[in-house]
Amino acid sequence: MLTILVIEDDPTIRLTIEFALTKANYAVSTCDNGLKGIELAQSIHPDVILLDVMLPGANGFDVATAIRKTDTETPILMLTALDSDKDKIRGLDAGADDYITKPFSTDVLLARIRANIRRAYSQSVSTAAVLEYGDLLIDTVSSRVKVKGETIELRSKEYALLLALAKRPGALCQRQWLSQEVWGEEFLSTSRTIDVHVRRIRQAIEETSDYTYIHTVHGMGYRFEPIKNE
Repeated sequence: MLTILVIEDDPTIRLTIEFALTKANYAVSTCDNGLKGIELAQSIHPDVILLDVMLPGANGFDVATAIRKTDTETPILMLTALDSDKDKIRGLDAGADDYITKPFSTDVLLARIRANIRRAYSQSVSTAAVLEYGDLLIDTVSSRVKVKGETIELRSKEYALLLALAKRPGALCQRQWLSQEVWGEEFLSTSRTIDVHVRRIRQAIEETSDYTYIHTVHGMGYRFEPIKNE
């Protein structure tokens, strides 16, 4: 489960965001002070940071600058009522990756979070020789897959399908894209082909893993996201 740190001093906005994120299956940590936000970011290493600009202790610009001294990768989304180009440029220069102007809908916020997560993860895994998620390890050099250190045997297309999904964590992988990426065909002769391969991957990996990795998005495709089983 991905963790999001919310640094926001308005209790109504903070609680609304926390509720929406929790409902969307994110783990959430919150605080209402800029200095405390810096400490939390450095201690819990969140996957995304939602950062208000007008904060007690230290403003959002200073918080972003401080976080970027030790963390150059975690997406920072600034939340603010300041919508001038000057303020946006200041936020981006401080290290923010995105800028969301208040008021905003939770649906838009969630979409921007997903987009930034996809961008951050795709950059980190695109050149990685070894991908690790939960208790799953994929060695792209030897084409070996391990769960809890034990090698898992997959057929060539099953491995290719797993790798295609794992290289886009959190992203919706539509059937058409998977068909082209794995089989080199825009449309497979039967739509059940992908489903059968996914079922085999799940049987091989998730029966021994402590995580669920591949999630069905009905009518659309699949999403790869490691979620620890309860």
